[in-house]
Amino acid sequence: MENEQLDLIFKALSDGTRRRIIERLSVQSEQSLFEVCAASIPEDGVALSRQTISQHLRVLQEAGLIKTSWKGRTKAHSLNEEAKHKDAIEWLKKYIGSGEGK
Repeated sequence: MENEQLDLIFKALSDGTRRRIIERLSVQSEQSLFEVCAASIPEDGVALSRQTISQHLRVLQEAGLIKTSWKGRTKAHSLNEEAKHKDAIEWLKKYIGSGEGK
């Protein structure tokens, strides 16, 4: 995996809102922007604008963590299970537990 792709993935995961979006999409896939926005209110207690959520979705998509499809006139967002993020997990595994026993 290229360092540039790892950078995009870790940047995407560095934000709590984006991690919550991923959690939500893991429970229910093919969510519209409206559904993602509506789900962000009860979790945070603060309503985020459609533009803000849209920007978070763009970062996640650029990192390859989510994919979009069209359902009629609505853009649906889902986790990308074929994503390069699996390579990031393998990269992390090299360092998990490496400090044990010291």
